[in-house]
Amino acid sequence: MNIKQIFLLAACIIPAYTPSSLLAGPGEFTGYVAGEVRIFPESATSSKQGEAQLSFSIQPEYFKDWDDGNQSLTIVPFVRLDSMDPERTHWDIRELTWIKVGENWEVRAGLRKLFWGVAESQHLVDVINQTDLVDSMDGEEKLGQPMVNISFMGEQGTLDMFLLPYFRERTFPGEKGRLRTGYYIDTDQTQYESGAEKEHIDWAVRWFQSLGDWDLGLSHFSGTSRSPTFSKGIDSDGNSVLIPYYALIEQTGMDLQATKGAWLWKLEVISQRSQGDRHQALTGGFEYTFVGVMDSAADLGLITEYLYDDRGESAPTPLESDLMVGVRLALNDEASTDFLIGTIVDVNQQNFAVSLESSRRVGEDWKLSLEGRVFVNLPEEDPIYSMRRDSYMQIELARYF
Repeated sequence: MNIKQIFLLAACIIPAYTPSSLLAGPGEFTGYVAGEVRIFPESATSSKQGEAQLSFSIQPEYFKDWDDGNQSLTIVPFVRLDSMDPERTHWDIRELTWIKVGENWEVRAGLRKLFWGVAESQHLVDVINQTDLVDSMDGEEKLGQPMVNISFMGEQGTLDMFLLPYFRERTFPGEKGRLRTGYYIDTDQTQYESGAEKEHIDWAVRWFQSLGDWDLGLSHFSGTSRSPTFSKGIDSDGNSVLIPYYALIEQTGMDLQATKGAWLWKLEVISQRSQGDRHQALTGGFEYTFVGVMDSAADLGLITEYLYDDRGESAPTPLESDLMVGVRLALNDEASTDFLIGTIVDVNQQNFAVSLESSRRVGEDWKLSLEGRVFVNLPEEDPIYSMRRDSYMQIELARYF
């Protein structure tokens, strides 16, 4: 089944549940437009890269429900224009989702974004959506994933089943972009383990249950890995490049969170098989919140997490034995001002990265966000060594409507 067949199927299914009154009244339009500035204090490793980056983004959202709220349609397109990197100038359909709600079940079809996981530093169990790496290097931004999702809700928990009939490749910064690999990633030469390539049909299932203070999720995914590995190659101009390779994986995961007073305990564990090998990884830790710091309205949270991958130094991720320590401050003022400062330290290599995220509302419709990252003492064998000069500070001003 290819992407055209998916939309043809959706075009046949949705009208069967859509009364003519759907178009009779207006839906709800919301969204934002934003301007962003990134400053890189250090000169780039490549002469093709600059030291300042401007971009403009817009993400409108349309929502319409009918059938007494039992059916709805959500459309969320996204567009970004970037001054430095042509690859970062892109568009996407984050969501185009039809939902039908029954007494104890739901059906969702279209392109969707969803999130699994509880950890702060990395999201091991979150395997459904592809990462939009050109939009944000922290992996938090995702591309819309074509899917059909059926959910059953009951006293024994919620069971979600997913059919994922089309694969989306990860986006990467281009030759002129910062925060990229040393060699340019040539997506024109992308390779797959599956002969069906993008049209391989993936599937997933997840069970979730809240048990008092505990929230437990168990999941299994079977299909094309959202995280590629790379091999060196040559492009059509004779330049050395990296070629992405997407393997087939079987991944079983668990996410567990316990709320015990001021303590929030978190754990994500996966066991993944790929190309005949199996590995395990985990992220676990806690967050402790001091409520009303110094007799104020502010809350101060202390975060500690350990990140482990049993492949050690051979893991394709830099997070194979690392410690994350962070502080979260919420002022709880009218502007919803908050700060998150964290550092991830490699236990073996002693290199580390520091991150800062902050935001506050300005008036009723504006939001000011600050983001920064500093890379310190990266060794040559580190997977992100090419970013050693890419410490940056970013300011974004968004207007919501």
